[in-house]
Amino acid sequence: MAFEIVCEVEPPMKPDLTRVRHQIGVLSPVADSFLIPDNHIGRATVSSVAVAHEVQAMGARGIACLNSRDRNLLGFRRDLLTAAAYGVDRFLFVYGDKPSIGGRTSELTVRAMMDETRAAAEDAVFAGCAPFQIGVTTGLRKTPEWKRSADFTFVQVSYSVDDLLRWRDDARLNGPVYAGVMVLASAGMARNLAAAIPDIAIPAELVDAVERDRAAGVAVACEQVLAIRDSGAFDGVHLVPVSRYREVAARLEREL
Repeated sequence: MAFEIVCEVEPPMKPDLTRVRHQIGVLSPVADSFLIPDNHIGRATVSSVAVAHEVQAMGARGIACLNSRDRNLLGFRRDLLTAAAYGVDRFLFVYGDKPSIGGRTSELTVRAMMDETRAAAEDAVFAGCAPFQIGVTTGLRKTPEWKRSADFTFVQVSYSVDDLLRWRDDARLNGPVYAGVMVLASAGMARNLAAAIPDIAIPAELVDAVERDRAAGVAVACEQVLAIRDSGAFDGVHLVPVSRYREVAARLEREL
C-alpha cells in the first residue's frame, strides 16, 4: 500500500467556499485525500459532508469528520442519507471539542455512531450505495478494543517521531494507521495547543525556533512527514497545515 497523505482543510464559517476550494487546489499535488473537520474548536462551519462532496467534485477524495457532540440519532441518520446522496463514503468519528455556544446533545457516542453506520449496510435504504468506511482517533496509549473494528485510525498529533514509533510497535490495529502531524505556526499557537491538549508535548526548542522564524514550523512538519514515511511504520499521515498550507504544499512538492 502506498504512503498516503491526508491533508486537513479549514471548512468555512460563512456560506462561501472560495477559500476552501483554494486550499484543495493548492494542496492537491501532494494530498491523496482531504479531511474536513466538523464544527471544530466548537464553532459553526459549513457541513463537513457538503465540503467533502465539494472535494470530490474537484477530483480528490474526501473524508467527512462527524462529531457526536452535535447529534441525536435522527440527525445522524440524516447525515448518513446526505452523505450517501452525495457519494461521500468515508468518515472520521470524533467526540468533539467543547462548544463555544450551547451544549452537547449527549445522546450519541462515537461507539454508537459506529454501530449505527455498520447497521446502515444492512438497510435497504442504502442498497446500491458504496459501503461506508469508518475512521476513529486514538492517543499515544492503548486503543480501546471497540475502536479496533474501525476501518482506519488517526493517531494524535505528536512532535516526536520516536514517540510515534514506540507507540506503533505495541499497537495492534486493523486497517491503515495515520500519524498526526501539525504545523506549528507560532509560539502563541503552541501555548494554546498545550493548554487545550495537555498530553501533546511540544519541544521548547521548536517553540523558540518558530518564534525566531515563522517558516520553522513548516520545515519541521515536512521533515516529520518524510521521517514517518521512511520509517515504514505507518500507512500515511494526517497532516494539519493550518494557515501555512501554501508553504507546506510547495515544500512537499519538492521533497516527496
